[in-house]
Amino acid sequence: MQTMSGTTESRGFFSRLRERLGRGTARVSEGLRGLFRGRQIDAQLLEDLEARLIGADVGAELAQTLLKDLRGRLARQELANVDALLDALRDDLTAILAPCQQPLHIDAAHKPYVVMVVGVNGSGKTTSIGKLATRLAGEGRSVMLAAGDTFRAAAAEQLQIWAERSGAHIHQQAAGSDPGSVVFDALQQAKARGIDVVLADTAGRLHSQSHLMEELKKIKRVIQRVDPTAPHEVLLILDANQGQNALAQAVAFKEAVGVTGLVLTKLDGTARGGIAVAIARRLGLPIRFIGIGEQSGDFGPFHAAQFASALVGDSHTGGEAP
Repeated sequence: MQTMSGTTESRGFFSRLRERLGRGTARVSEGLRGLFRGRQIDAQLLEDLEARLIGADVGAELAQTLLKDLRGRLARQELANVDALLDALRDDLTAILAPCQQPLHIDAAHKPYVVMVVGVNGSGKTTSIGKLATRLAGEGRSVMLAAGDTFRAAAAEQLQIWAERSGAHIHQQAAGSDPGSVVFDALQQAKARGIDVVLADTAGRLHSQSHLMEELKKIKRVIQRVDPTAPHEVLLILDANQGQNALAQAVAFKEAVGVTGLVLTKLDGTARGGIAVAIARRLGLPIRFIGIGEQSGDFGPFHAAQFASALVGDSHTGGEAP
């Protein structure tokens, strides 16, 4: 059961999500009420809606599927007006996203609980690790950061700053060190100190770089030398601005290292948000968190109904999502 403070936090985060997704051309419903005003819902307007879904990174095939459902409901006279149309669209999107609404669960039976964090360059990986460390520390958990991105000096520096902010421990070695060695030593230290969670950073890499993907597999094997049950979570960080390319990244990383959860970042930029729906439909991977800004508070659990409402817009009062 969610506490009152948790509910307040959720609503505040949703308000910021809705505001930031609505800054640009993100929201599917942007301008639709003006477009529909004084007119009947007809074939042209449905084509416009389909185009907006595709433009929001939902993808052409899924957009067609959604519109087929809406057209069927219109034919059965189930949707009387524009508000009902948008409500139906929002419900359809929520239904697709709902199976992915699975929060990260830290199993106390595994100590340390090992989270291996992967993603392409510039996806917001290190920042997401820092935000997650802050969140876990706020829940009273001890955290160890493993600075496994040894090829980018700024990554270790950035992780050190987040460690100081969150109160997390950090293990790092000299630039250019073997990433597997860094993570191995961090896990050994975490076990010796009784640390609850290890967040293992890895160097950003393009999903198409097969030799670098092989290196990720090696790091995963090294982790399993310390704990055969680990990593307990392989968290893929995806930049929502990448659109359909983010879907290709998710497919490749899932095949390479068995991704178990996603973080969608940079939803405060020009991201259209619909890629979450495309990934949910294609892969069904849990979306653990979303990021909507640079501050630690701009990072929260994924909520399907709230996300769909922020994406489509509230056709009634503009109030909070359920």
